[in-house]
Amino acid sequence: MLTIFFDLDGTLLDSQSGIMSSIQHAIIELGGEEPSSEELRGLIGMPLPNIFANLMGEGGNIAAAVDLYRDHYTEEAMFDALPYEGVGEMFDELAKVEARLFIATAKPQVYAHQVAEHFGLLEPVERLFGPELDGTYADKTDLLQFALDEIGEDPSKCIMVGDRQMDIFAAKNNDIPNIGALWGYADHGELHMAEADMLAGAPEEVPEIAYDLLGLEV
Repeated sequence: MLTIFFDLDGTLLDSQSGIMSSIQHAIIELGGEEPSSEELRGLIGMPLPNIFANLMGEGGNIAAAVDLYRDHYTEEAMFDALPYEGVGEMFDELAKVEARLFIATAKPQVYAHQVAEHFGLLEPVERLFGPELDGTYADKTDLLQFALDEIGEDPSKCIMVGDRQMDIFAAKNNDIPNIGALWGYADHGELHMAEADMLAGAPEEVPEIAYDLLGLEV
């Protein structure tokens, strides 16, 4: 049985516009200088406190920034996103082999569930795993360990697909084979430096790469 965990933002969904506008809103409301899109792109995928610590420094009012972000995001920007081209075809191909599919995202579960449902991304998956608003499972390594415990799968028979180095590191920390999604938000060379097991240039490539990675014949 093929089991795959997918990251959400930057892997299944191009959601950077809504995320960036919410970060910029929070920074401006707190009197800071608006960060550029280029500056923010490399931060997407991190837990929010880490993003604001990078932008404001450890002495910044990170808790207030997170609250301002969440207010703006839920009221105005949550659905400012689009599934990547080819994601539907990827899911259709994986359905043919009855793969077990899950989402494992750094986006708080309460928001991720709404977003994934809105864009039809819950239908192909068994379950979505994400952190709680209080930060429980905000670390991707902890999140994947929790997910593995919940579904009862051997990590060596699973795959993590993600676009950032934290996805690759979390997979490695849990002994999960991994595929780097080159179409996402990673800086140039990031997934190579993270030593992803395999790289995919488009969602449609994922099924065949997954079969090869686990030595499956389909």
